[in-house]
Amino acid sequence: MLNFAIRRLLIAVPTLLLISLIVFALLKLAPGDPLSNMPLTIPPEVREKMRAALGVNKPLVVQYLLWLKQFFVVEPVHMVDVLFGTHFSAGMQRIISWQTRSPVFDIIAQRLPQTLWVVGLAYVVGTLVALPIGILSAYKQYSIFDQAGTFLSMIGLAVPPFFSGVLVILVFAVYLGWFPSIYNTTLVVNSWSSFMEQVRQMVMPVMVLAVQTTAQISRYLRSSMLDNLGQDYVRTARSKGMSEKVVVLIHVLRNSMIPVVTVVALGLPSIFGGAIVTEQIFKVNGIGQLLITAIYANDIPMVQTLTFIFAVLIVIFNLIADLLYGVLDPRIRYD
Repeated sequence: MLNFAIRRLLIAVPTLLLISLIVFALLKLAPGDPLSNMPLTIPPEVREKMRAALGVNKPLVVQYLLWLKQFFVVEPVHMVDVLFGTHFSAGMQRIISWQTRSPVFDIIAQRLPQTLWVVGLAYVVGTLVALPIGILSAYKQYSIFDQAGTFLSMIGLAVPPFFSGVLVILVFAVYLGWFPSIYNTTLVVNSWSSFMEQVRQMVMPVMVLAVQTTAQISRYLRSSMLDNLGQDYVRTARSKGMSEKVVVLIHVLRNSMIPVVTVVALGLPSIFGGAIVTEQIFKVNGIGQLLITAIYANDIPMVQTLTFIFAVLIVIFNLIADLLYGVLDPRIRYD
């Protein structure tokens, strides 16, 4: 497995370089000027100096190599400086946002906790709820529970978040008044009352996102378990006198988790990417809203960096999913 992981990591390097080149080229073809929002009274020579400071007056190849250096060298070195109090990155040019004129990674670090609180918790809740639903739906196929779970899952997959988000705001915030309709990103949790306020404002966005996660994972798990429940090894385990709990929760569930692991692992990057629609509806000041704002403002460095971070996360979690296959199913070998 170690050799397989090393091979996959070596393959990931040219893959990520190709992705970075495609992302860079596509965004450079898009219209946008870092000085478009600056006053027209700025003298031309000052504008040129500002463009030179941002590195946009250089050839495209030089800009691409400079961005790669900033992403893979300058920003990691700066992170080391922040963690250990060193000064190795002093004088190095970081990736600068055209919109705020601030380092891109500093802005991402400010927004990331909000996204992890809401989107991350929703993914965890949705996964934990989906597992027992999928198991019981498969074990009690065509029962009332299975039919109800199937019906609710279809609704969760069919209803888009921009509709369900507005609906829960209308019901729970406007009519019932149980939860706030707007997420307060400036709230500081330093007491029990502020903690409860944080929980109250997280309920609705977490609910909207968790419903989709639950519907997707429960359907995959149900389908996979139904395929395994009819296999010969299940009948053999039952004939040996094993209890239904052992057969279902150990033998069947373990083999059924392989496709579910793929769905869960490939869905994890979306936690860091944020939920663009849901964050816009509930005014969560997270990564998803940051990406939308950057797109509207033609902030190419921000969009470029966020897009490439998502690509890196997808490659990493795809590798993790492949490695977990061998853990769940001993029949899988990576020789």
